Amino acid sequence: SEHHNWSIHYLKPQHLDPVPSDIAISRAQPPKDVEQVAKEVGVLPEELDPYGRKKAKVSLDVLKRLQHVKDGKYVVVVGITPTPLGEGKSTTSIGLSQALGPHLNKNVFTCLRQPSQGPTFGIKGGAAGGGYSQVIPMEEFNLHLTGDIHAITAANNLLAAAIDARMFHESTQKDEALFNRLCPQNKQGRLRLRPWKSGFIRHFR
Repeated sequence: SEHHNWSIHYLKPQHLDPVPSDIAISRAQPPKDVEQVAKEVGVLPEELDPYGRKKAKVSLDVLKRLQHVKDGKYVVVVGITPTPLGEGKSTTSIGLSQALGPHLNKNVFTCLRQPSQGPTFGIKGGAAGGGYSQVIPMEEFNLHLTGDIHAITAANNLLAAAIDARMFHESTQKDEALFNRLCPQNKQGRLRLRPWKSGFIRHFR
């Protein structure tokens, strides 16, 4: 049954005094293999898309398989002004999950957005939490994760290049010349278009 508590083994951190830096804490704690985590929480192998040994995506098919299971509670952490030491939304969210999971034996996941690289390299820094309430490995979470942030970067660059090219051609060519470049005629000097394109062109010419 999916209703019972997960049979999950939580890793115990090695608390040091004085408390070291966030990056030192992250690197001192070896993370558990993601396939082992999936097994402990009941995610099937065919529902897991691993990205190496520490990261993975979970298929939305798991929602269909568990649609008969009673919904859990959803806690939203928003609108926090970080303290001078940096405890903000991410640190609070992770700390809350640590309290509910290892200490109270509740089934719990922390859902965080993937940080963008601008704030990560700026004054704000990353969004992995801090101290002993952080996502590990910190570098993987802040910089790469599953590569989606790089796909967004590539798409943004493509759009910027397309807009630049459009502005360049529109500034150097009249509409008729630009239209002929975009919709060239065939060898017989005719413009052959699909029906919906013909209506679109008649509307704008």
